Amino acid sequence: MLERARIDGAELEYEVSGSGEPVVFVQTALTADELLPLAKESALEGYRRILYHRRGYAGSSPIDGPGSITRDAADCRALLAAIGVERAHIVGLSYSGAVALQLAAEAPDCTHSLILLEPPPVHTPSAPEFRAANDRLIHRRQDATPAAALDEFLTLVIGAGWRETVEAHVPGSAQQMERDVVTFFDTDLPALLDWQFGSEVARRITCPVLYLGGTESGPWFAEVRELFLNWLPQAEDIVIDGADHLLADTHPAEIAEAMAAFMRRYPI
Repeated sequence: MLERARIDGAELEYEVSGSGEPVVFVQTALTADELLPLAKESALEGYRRILYHRRGYAGSSPIDGPGSITRDAADCRALLAAIGVERAHIVGLSYSGAVALQLAAEAPDCTHSLILLEPPPVHTPSAPEFRAANDRLIHRRQDATPAAALDEFLTLVIGAGWRETVEAHVPGSAQQMERDVVTFFDTDLPALLDWQFGSEVARRITCPVLYLGGTESGPWFAEVRELFLNWLPQAEDIVIDGADHLLADTHPAEIAEAMAAFMRRYPI
């Protein structure tokens, strides 16, 4: 059941299920509930699972001003305070991996452990190529309707049958993405390209870290894995055979089991 919390001039929708140590699933870009199937996996039933919608998504408040990874991290911290959670295991996927990293660097008091599923490649050797691809997406959105830009983007990333694919993993997500597409193109992508994070900031992160990636995620995310394992020498590393960047959708049971084993080793 969705509830609402008031934080810093906005309201965020959130959902809590189960009991035990809190695990926060930070919402990634575009798909509001992409991490919901993972949170429902049986391996995580012994945890208090917290999912929420960032500003501009689903029933949370709309965006006021430009997007910001730092603000997203502050929103997550404020939500935890609002619902009475002092420390939690923090989970981030892709865009929300950046948010989780920022939160862990800025708020070590509330980040007990950090679980990263392929953060975005904005600081790797191939970052110029990734940034150019995102710039093209932003300009394409300016030249076309948001719906057309979304269709072009997801056809490229997933295939012509992207609606059926995303619906199979998260029912209702195709319509949700079409409703929230402006947030993705106009807020999240510019925020990601503006995100400043490097080795000095990463050194502030001293909590246990689990890095999860896929063997089929391609060279961009292979570089991400190498970079963050270098920046976070305490990180444990698991690469899931046959998984690509959609690993939370395609391999939730394996990811949940790895998460549960990791969190058992580092209890709050």
